[in-house]
Amino acid sequence: MRFSVVTPSFRQSSWLKLCVASIADQGVEVEHIVQDAGSHDGTLDWLLTDPRVKAFSEKDSGMYDAVNRGLRRASGDILSYLNCDEQYLPGALTAVGAYFESHPEVELLFGHCLVVGPKGEFICYRKVQKPTKYHILVSHLPTFTCSTFFRRSVIDKHGLFFDTRWRDAGDADWVLRALEKGVRIGLLDEFLSAFADTGANMNLAPNAQREKKLLVASAPAWARKLAPAIIWLHRFNRLLCGAYRQEPFDYAIYTMDGTDGRVLHHVELPTFLWKSRLGLAQ
Repeated sequence: MRFSVVTPSFRQSSWLKLCVASIADQGVEVEHIVQDAGSHDGTLDWLLTDPRVKAFSEKDSGMYDAVNRGLRRASGDILSYLNCDEQYLPGALTAVGAYFESHPEVELLFGHCLVVGPKGEFICYRKVQKPTKYHILVSHLPTFTCSTFFRRSVIDKHGLFFDTRWRDAGDADWVLRALEKGVRIGLLDEFLSAFADTGANMNLAPNAQREKKLLVASAPAWARKLAPAIIWLHRFNRLLCGAYRQEPFDYAIYTMDGTDGRVLHHVELPTFLWKSRLGLAQ
């Protein structure tokens, strides 16, 4: 089972190096496609000659256009996209491949992720939950693109490319359309990736908040009125499925200190609380 991972890139050379390293050491057959929008921060000095990736430098109309370009070039059986400030954890693609092998009916797979700081330090864990239409519309998307994987059928059969009219909320729109098309979804109860909270992530920007409001406005009036109940039901289901519980664990990622190897971190007191975003949906 061959993987194709797409990474949209623009002026994030240091983070991209960590991302590339985390894919290259997975121990599976993987095609890593990097779609760079013409970075001038030194990225192209090394990217275009790095044998671990298939790099393309061309102008695009935004992140989702870059991802679509990469998906159209992808040749793998299992597809995904990983942003520059994200990494796969050791053995992630092996676990994903095994899941798809044993669940031939599943087309779209979601797993858990970790949130780490700029130096790789633990911030919180985020456990995935099966998404539902009205919760996405009135609250947020409870899945994580860095731990999302799908079969070729999702684009070949269902035509599910990203809508480039969105700049930040395209992931939520994509999952909503997958639900509407009846794409068969699976959940993998493992931590698959790490997302770096740099303090400058796109989903904190004003446009991301504007697009979130557009999604809420597109919900039926009854769903907007019942939003508190929909959100509390979502949180109750998270409690039942163990999303708020986690034993101590270790994780290993690449850090800015160098890409010679992963750095092991031990988490004695895991928390699901993303303290810097307590004002946002959890």
